[in-house]
Amino acid sequence: MGYHGPFAVELSSAIKYGFLSRPRPGTVELTDLAKKVLRPQNPSDALDGIRQAVLNAPKIADVYKYYRGENIPDEPFFGNVLTDNFGIPQEKHDEFKAIFFESLEEARLVDAHGQKRRVIDVSQGAGVEADTAATLKRLEKSVTIQEGDACFVMMPFADPIGGYYKTVYEPAIQKSGLRPIRADDDMFRTGKIVDQIWSGIHSAKVLVAELTGRNPNVFYELGLAHALQKPVVLVSSNEDDVPFDVQHIRVIYYNVFDPFWGEKLIAKIAENVLSALQNPGDAILKKPLGA
Repeated sequence: MGYHGPFAVELSSAIKYGFLSRPRPGTVELTDLAKKVLRPQNPSDALDGIRQAVLNAPKIADVYKYYRGENIPDEPFFGNVLTDNFGIPQEKHDEFKAIFFESLEEARLVDAHGQKRRVIDVSQGAGVEADTAATLKRLEKSVTIQEGDACFVMMPFADPIGGYYKTVYEPAIQKSGLRPIRADDDMFRTGKIVDQIWSGIHSAKVLVAELTGRNPNVFYELGLAHALQKPVVLVSSNEDDVPFDVQHIRVIYYNVFDPFWGEKLIAKIAENVLSALQNPGDAILKKPLGA
């Protein structure tokens, strides 16, 4: 027995999302995931089931994981990523985006932030590490890292944010395979802090900027990095601290009230550092035309 026409398309989609299985040729039946959604036993079952179905879908899950914890960029940046990173032809962009956003809205995996749509990161516990390991393994195949390659971290020194260097930024960058460096208090005692910061930024393969608090030293260092056309991973705990003229670049947002925020931020920084090396255009402030 074969399936044809629109029904075949709907059937294929249901199987792709994990709602139906084919136990035998010519037959289909509901999976446990579908039963969880249709006949929930607990208040969270239906939503959990829909979210799992979205994460089962090829391409949709990949794009979701790529942007989790970030705002979806404006065009043409989003379209460029769909084509360059995920192989989705330009003529299929409108169709994919319609399905993508409808799926994420149904699963409550996207939220409005002003004029932007932010992808919600619902990973937790062991799931954070599992997703990160798979993503890093894929990214590592497409980038070249040599011994001694450094990632320069631009961030305030004062606590609480300054304390994140040892607990979050250093392990995240080490996870990506690079050597983390940061201007420390000793550099300020030399009297040549600007020279050393310039040297550190210039020699770094990629940089990370913690924008929370709008620290003037961080903004100064970020300006130097952008002047050098260096790829920079931007991080902030809130959107108001991100300068308007860099909001089109990828920004990782974190929420310290999320019990898994540290694990999630380590994972995202590690992924975005490698992603910035794989696709520097996503993390470099473009020069004005004619410059």
